[in-house]
Amino acid sequence: MALDQGAGNYASGKDFRSQDSPPKNSPAKDFPAKEISADKPWSRLDQFLVDLDIGLTRSQLHRLVVQGAVLVNGHSSKPSQSIQRGDLVSVSVPPPRTLDLIPQWMPLELVFQDEHIVVIDKPPGLSVHPGPGHPDHTLVNGLLALCPDIQGIGDGMRPGIVHRLDKDTSGLMMVAKNHQAHLSLSAQIKDRQVTKGYVALATGILAQSKGQIDAPIGRDPRNRKRMAVEPGGRESRTNYQMLESIGVHTLLQLYLESGRTHQIRVHLAHLGHPLFGDTLYGKASPMLDRQFLHANHLGFRHPESGKEVEFHSKLPKDLEDVLLLLKDTATN
Repeated sequence: MALDQGAGNYASGKDFRSQDSPPKNSPAKDFPAKEISADKPWSRLDQFLVDLDIGLTRSQLHRLVVQGAVLVNGHSSKPSQSIQRGDLVSVSVPPPRTLDLIPQWMPLELVFQDEHIVVIDKPPGLSVHPGPGHPDHTLVNGLLALCPDIQGIGDGMRPGIVHRLDKDTSGLMMVAKNHQAHLSLSAQIKDRQVTKGYVALATGILAQSKGQIDAPIGRDPRNRKRMAVEPGGRESRTNYQMLESIGVHTLLQLYLESGRTHQIRVHLAHLGHPLFGDTLYGKASPMLDRQFLHANHLGFRHPESGKEVEFHSKLPKDLEDVLLLLKDTATN
């Protein structure tokens, strides 16, 4: 089973993200370029770039094109230029501006730690790394207080991080403490050799007690903050099995065969059974202030010994309380 890179796989070689757009006079084209081959036609270059989800806004991408930092088949381009299948698009993005990562103590639940890796049980409401709107008080800041040596491991703004969970998703995450571990864990993610399981509560009763959702996921053209099942999206598969039905809800165990942003949330919404409490793909609930999704199972090869290791996590109290309330309601 593959790890939920969903939320973001930093091992793919396609992490072009920058915390800021380049300065207006910056010769962005002088920075190393990433090349992407278009897998389908696009009416506009800027729409193609936005769909790549490289962490820049449409205006930032527009500026890169105007500065000559985006080439199509080796030639300068315009935001309105059409893209044909097979066109080679070269994007030069300057490195992120340096931001000081401040170690900040916070209560983190350590599941396992040695000199190579840390496995934590991330609480809900905690962003994994700094970004727009949350420059600090993230998991990375807490990890730096706990393990100062991870500074400089992997990405400068995401030291030690090889995958992530959404801010309001709780559960197990692995973190690399040295370069060897970072390379090993990243390679396992890329090769889909990491097991990542989730417990989720879906609204409604699924037609089948177990199955696979095989539906491509891409950026929602109607709402850029969302992902959606799209014909031209990336291959995405989610395996699920019903644990129990509770009134008009279904408790599920899920495993991913791919790792796309919001994959479980998108796939269940596509079936007509969005996650309980998911305000982005379903609707809010007065019982819970986040989506009912918890990463409860994590398995991978230890980067030093090569032995298979597995970790499990119980549901946090807020999710247990929801189940108790729903069960009580269903029996009365």
